[in-house]
Amino acid sequence: MPSPTSFALFCLASVALAVVPGPAVTYIVMHSVDKGRRAGLASAAGVASGGLVHVVAATIGLSALVASSATAFTVVKLVGAVYLIVVGIRRIAGRDDSEQAQAFPAPLRRIYRQGVIVNVFNPKTALFFLAFLPQFVDRGASIPPQVAVLGLTFAAIAFTSDCLYALLADLLAGRLRRSGRGARARRYLSGAIFVALGVTAAAAHRST
Repeated sequence: MPSPTSFALFCLASVALAVVPGPAVTYIVMHSVDKGRRAGLASAAGVASGGLVHVVAATIGLSALVASSATAFTVVKLVGAVYLIVVGIRRIAGRDDSEQAQAFPAPLRRIYRQGVIVNVFNPKTALFFLAFLPQFVDRGASIPPQVAVLGLTFAAIAFTSDCLYALLADLLAGRLRRSGRGARARRYLSGAIFVALGVTAAAAHRST
């Protein structure tokens, strides 16, 4: 375990980083606004699960491979970028059928799965763990267990913050979801957000 002082500083830094909105928060808020609280929480759970994959990868050293290998980094970022852009285009091109959307609940499993894929194929997450976690590791002790503990702690803090964003977005967007015109605007906006996230992922560099 890291020292109590280092761990306390790590928790404070993690809270500060988690509450700052980023691409993951944008993705989660989009689902809450578009499909409601359950969809937002499902997307937050998916993003958190994808983060756990990166924690495991950082613990066993795979994140270092992605960060150091130009080929591996490019493959990961392009797979993620293509997935996001395709999902965005499909949403923009889809028909707006409000009655059908009300008749069937949001496909939570699919939303959860999307969240996992979005975060797993985000190379910036791997780079973040490699840059952030080692600053709080005690070099005189075994490093992998410390990386695992710090990674799981950050994932828990980020998941809590993301859930709060999902709940707040649902609270503020209830009236918008009841409007047919709002549904069409949400579909275009959510599709554009997916495409923007995909373009951002494709433009990522290892230096970031």
